[in-house]
Amino acid sequence: MELATGPVKLKVLTLKDLDAVTDIDESLLGTRRRDYWEVRLERAEVSGVPSLAAELDGRIIGFILGSASGWEYGIPENIAWIDTLGIRKEYQKQGIARLLFREMFSMFKKVGVDTIYVFVNWRDWDLLKFFDRIGFKRGDMINLEMKI
Repeated sequence: MELATGPVKLKVLTLKDLDAVTDIDESLLGTRRRDYWEVRLERAEVSGVPSLAAELDGRIIGFILGSASGWEYGIPENIAWIDTLGIRKEYQKQGIARLLFREMFSMFKKVGVDTIYVFVNWRDWDLLKFFDRIGFKRGDMINLEMKI
């Protein structure tokens, strides 16, 4: 993929990318969660399907974390989850997320995944529209919660 400023390259996300992921997350959510991301990236490195980063001129501009179930919690191994997606604000709506998703979908297919789940806040219209455009539909599962 080529942006006006140069080609976007995909790479496997590793613990070496901790600072970049933490910075992107903080810019989007307003909270610095370095310890959280350190644990998440350590787990992602041993997952069956690697998580990915999008780079432009050697700088990470986006990332995606996902995992194939592998019968975890009794969920069949043909199921995968997209857990987290983060794109630097200045690069949003330029196809970076689609590029990351396409590559992750390809990796999921190679390990036998045929169904992918993602949780989205039903009031987040922009995110719902994005997932609709890339082919997600409302699934059969429902989210239950209990405040304590």
